Amino acid sequence: MIEHGADPVEPAVDAETAGFWDELYQQRDQVWSGRVNSVLAEVVDPLPPGTALDLGCGEGGDAIWLAGRGWRVTAVDVSATALGRLSAAATRAGVESRITAARHDLTRTFPAGQYDLVSAQFLQSPLELPRESVLRAAARAVAPGGRLLVVEHGAPPPWARESHPHARFASPEEILTALDLDPDGWHTDRLGAAHRTGTGPDGETGTLVDHVVLVLRREQR
Repeated sequence: MIEHGADPVEPAVDAETAGFWDELYQQRDQVWSGRVNSVLAEVVDPLPPGTALDLGCGEGGDAIWLAGRGWRVTAVDVSATALGRLSAAATRAGVESRITAARHDLTRTFPAGQYDLVSAQFLQSPLELPRESVLRAAARAVAPGGRLLVVEHGAPPPWARESHPHARFASPEEILTALDLDPDGWHTDRLGAAHRTGTGPDGETGTLVDHVVLVLRREQR
């Protein structure tokens, strides 16, 4: 069995938020591909295993991949449905002992501790989300010598059928500025856009743009 964290759960979860995401996951047996996000794989590939915090882990593709490479992962999501799927998939992959699942509504609570890697993959929501404060909390959770990786959608997918004239995607520079990091304590390792081929809900393919920020917390002197 996957270990579930002892962080406060139900009283700190907004019912409307949890219900929205649970309903999304319950519409399909599997929402995401189950594969690791490509930028995360690029970043982690040369690193020795350590501790990782996966924010908005969904069904667990990243967490399971990290655990399979020896990382000890705290995987966080607001959806009980998503965490249940993560648990089942981790057991099938034989990595359940290296994953701690913790249910958090990041608008209200944030997991304790510090980590060698904090990953915020596509932490964008149609619901109200204090994204900047969440990302700053993510930076505080990085251990000295560790990394914070933020990857966000940089543009709508080419198969988007509806125009959203008010939708705005923060640039990598804006994401970095919002983190409000002390330049003496952090090194910016990667700042820019990445492109990948994605598949839409009806099987259409196209090029997706991701905005990437990778920062390294300097060792304490």
